[in-house]
Amino acid sequence: MASVASVLKRKDVQVAFALAGTIVLVYFGVLSSLVRQWSSDDNYSHGFFVLPLAAYFAWERREMLSAAARRPSLLGLLVILGSLVVYTAGLLGAELFLARASMIGVIAGSVLFVWGWAHFRILMFPILFLLLMVPLPSIIFNQIAFPLQIVASQAGEAVITTAGIPVLREGNILQLPSQTLEVAEACSGIRSLVSLLMLAIVLGYFTESRTGARVLIALAAVPIAIIANAARVAGTGLMAEWVSPAAAEGFFHIFSGWLMFVVAFAGLLLVQLLLARVRGRKAQPVLAGAA
Repeated sequence: MASVASVLKRKDVQVAFALAGTIVLVYFGVLSSLVRQWSSDDNYSHGFFVLPLAAYFAWERREMLSAAARRPSLLGLLVILGSLVVYTAGLLGAELFLARASMIGVIAGSVLFVWGWAHFRILMFPILFLLLMVPLPSIIFNQIAFPLQIVASQAGEAVITTAGIPVLREGNILQLPSQTLEVAEACSGIRSLVSLLMLAIVLGYFTESRTGARVLIALAAVPIAIIANAARVAGTGLMAEWVSPAAAEGFFHIFSGWLMFVVAFAGLLLVQLLLARVRGRKAQPVLAGAA
């Protein structure tokens, strides 16, 4: 005869699948639009990796979830109802961000309503991680992208001028002797910034047990992505003048983007190694004292 614990565990799995199925049915249109945008918008192509990673993070916590006390909270029902109101407002107002974000609210509220605070705290990171799959509203995206374009343009101007090449900058336009370079939205660096931020969170999760170190790795993704993109813009201008104008477009332009992203990720690894070394140095006096 199966034990009470195993029966309860099986019931929790069944409830979880039932909830997941219900959410998919309710949000099928929203999920479909997300997949279409991930497929067509390179700024959010990382969205395909968010769901599997969040599911893995939740699965990794299965033993803690099994041992946690089950105390359903009515507050979860309020969160679900509030999220559904936001979902309805998003549909009526044609605001995709609200409709998409409400889905994460429904997931959080369902965990809280069915299992309680203990389970919610355990699953908080995987749930919050899902926010990375939701594209930002256009008005916020543009408010971030344009300043990044200007920063990349200014950095490119400074480096190219230092190299002895005359350049005239007007906003995000760089006028070189051989051609004109435009630091367009696609070259603002926001694409690499969002992807690098996700990688930084995943890297911190797997390599660090300290919350502070994980936050520092995630924060480091911002300046690293900005510096890498600025270097790409400057390098494109220099190659266009020193080698050929063709270096600013086509294969070379795309390859430089991938190359600088790899360099940026290497920078993240360096930050993580430095944090690990600092942790090791702090631990040495403690070990020496214990000896």
